[in-house]
Order: sequence, then structure tokens, then C-alpha cells
Amino acid sequence: MSYHNPVLLKESVDGLSIKEDGVYVDVTFGGGGHSREILSRLGEKGRLIGFDQDEDALANALDDDRFLLINENFRYIKQFLKFHGIRKVDGILGDFGVSSHQFDKAERGFSTRFDADLDMRMSQKNTVSAFDVVNNYEYDDLRRVLFQYGDLRSANAMANTIIDYRQEGEIKTTDQLKQVLKKFLPAFKEHKILAQIYQAIRIEVNQEIQVIKEFLEQTNDLLVEGGRLSLISYHSLEDRLVKRYIRAGKFEGEPEKDFYGNIDVPFKKVGGLIVPSKEEIAVNNRARSAKLRIAERK
Repeated sequence: MSYHNPVLLKESVDGLSIKEDGVYVDVTFGGGGHSREILSRLGEKGRLIGFDQDEDALANALDDDRFLLINENFRYIKQFLKFHGIRKVDGILGDFGVSSHQFDKAERGFSTRFDADLDMRMSQKNTVSAFDVVNNYEYDDLRRVLFQYGDLRSANAMANTIIDYRQEGEIKTTDQLKQVLKKFLPAFKEHKILAQIYQAIRIEVNQEIQVIKEFLEQTNDLLVEGGRLSLISYHSLEDRLVKRYIRAGKFEGEPEKDFYGNIDVPFKKVGGLIVPSKEEIAVNNRARSAKLRIAERK
């Protein structure tokens, strides 16, 4: 697919253990690759709801009476499913990666390959862009973003360098940002470090970690008993949230226990961690960091 090559396609959809008459949600519709596979396994009475906040994804909507595409962030999953008369579902699939389309569309500002305005918004409805983060964040917040979301050892110095440059004028484009931080970009590691910087800013702009938390906290109420979660992460912070929620039903602290001291959590994991095969990575290099976890509602 030119829009997005779906990662771990068979494995993630297999993980849903689809019932022909079930109701399923693909919270990251994108190019529709995972959704097409889900629909191919549903019968006439089955139903699939897709979510995507990116307006560009609307062009990929599937012409199928069993399918509905909602142009909203999946942090609002419960609210919009309820609006459409859906209170319980049999399975939820999520692929938290940025789509190939978003990386390849230069003007979106996601890619290190192009010079573009500092944007990085997955939805044009978002009020905060990469420009706001780079030009308006104070030192402590800039340092936090670069260190926490980019794993950048030089986060302190990078934040200081950005703050110092802002006294001369605004940083408006990705190329300008690259020039400002040039001393942190040795030739042999330039692409890798730039990717970490862009990733950090993108995660902050789109509140990606907070969105996943809010989403996961709603899945317990939405899934029927025996319903499945099938979730693909690409960043260690994302994967840690998914793993922790499946294991403990919360993101911090110990799992809840019942009167008898038994651990009382809403999900049980299904199988172990699944990663792409060497063959899939050879065909789609963006799959290399993908991690799939599957869980079942008790």
C-alpha cells in the first residue's frame, strides 16, 4: 500500500480471535490495511469501526456497509462509540506508529529527509505544533521532552542551545532546527540523533503517551468478557504502558487484590511478545522496532 504498509498484519488480526458477527474497533485506521483484514474475516452481521484523527486518512475510507470511520482521536473512543450506539465491543486493535504517508508527506514536518515548517501535528485541529514546542517552551519543559521522549543524553545542552538561539529570532523550519543543533549532529550519527529529536517533539505535540493512557483506561469497560486487545507499539514508553496495563490494570503501583489476596486485574495476556520476522523487516524497514502484545478481557 502506498499510504502505509501494515505492520504485523496477520499476527495482530489473528490476536483478535475474530467472531464473524462481532463488533471490532481499529483505533489507528491510517491506510486501512488492518481494517481490510478484519473485514475479510467478518460475516454479514459483523461490524468494524475505525478511528483516525488525520484528515488525510478519510480518503482511504472503505466502501463497506459494515464499516464506519470516525475522524477523531482514539482518546475519545468511549464517547464516540456511545454516540453511535455502541457500548460493548469484541476486540480493539491499535498500531501506535506514525504512518508512512505522514513521514513521506514533506509539508507535515515529520521526516528528517525534508525541509518543512515545524508542524508535526497528526490532526490539523491540534492547537499546539512543533513550532510552539521549539519556540515557546521554557528550558525545563524542553529538556524534559528531549530527554524523556527522545532518550537524548545531550537534552540539557540542546535545550540551552535552542533557548539561546531564540534571542536572535524564531525557529520556523525543520532545516533551521537542524542548523541550530548542528554541533550535536556528528556525521556518522546525524540521522539517528535527528530522528530522536523529531520523535521527542512529535510525541509532545500529539500528547501520544497521555493519549495511550486515556485510551487503555477505557478498554476495560468497552470490551466484553473474552474480548481481545491487540496493540502494536514502537517506542519503549508506549510498550511499557501497554505491558504494565495488561499485567496490573494500572500504570503505577501494585495490582489490585481481592479479599483473599489474589491479584484482581481485568486482563490476562495471550501468548508472549511478538516482533516482526526478518522477512517483514527486509520488506518494510519501519517495522523493525514494532512490538505486539495481545490480551483478553477476563
